[in-house]
Amino acid sequence: MSHFSHIKTQIRDLNALQQALTELKLDWKAGPKDVRGYRGQVHQAAVVVEQDNGYDIGFSWNGQAYDLVADLQFWNQPIPVERFLSKITQQYAFQTVMQETAKQGFQVSEHQTQKDGSIRLVLQRWS
Repeated sequence: MSHFSHIKTQIRDLNALQQALTELKLDWKAGPKDVRGYRGQVHQAAVVVEQDNGYDIGFSWNGQAYDLVADLQFWNQPIPVERFLSKITQQYAFQTVMQETAKQGFQVSEHQTQKDGSIRLVLQRWS
C-alpha cells in the first residue's frame, strides 16, 4: 500500500509552476523524476523538491492538473503542507498573470506585496 498522498491543485502550466518554485527559493529538479517515499517507494513526478530527510515533494500530472505528491508522514518543511501549497498557488497565479498580460502587451507599472501577503499589481499598456 502506498504512503503517498495526492493533493489536488489547479496548477496546469508546468513552466509557471517551475517559476513559482524558483521565486519561493525552493531547490527543485525537473522530471520525470522519482519522488522518494516510505520504505523505498517511489512515484514519478514532473517536478521534485528534495527534502533533507530523504523524502521528497513532487508535482505529478493527473491528466488535468499537477497534484502535490508526498509522503506527509515525513513532511520536513518549516510550514504546514496547506500553507506551503497556498504560497506555491499564489506565486503560480502571479506567474500566470505576468505571462498572460505580457502576451497582451501589458507592463507592470506597480508591484506591491501587502501586509496580509496579497500581491497588488498595476498594469499598463500603451496603444
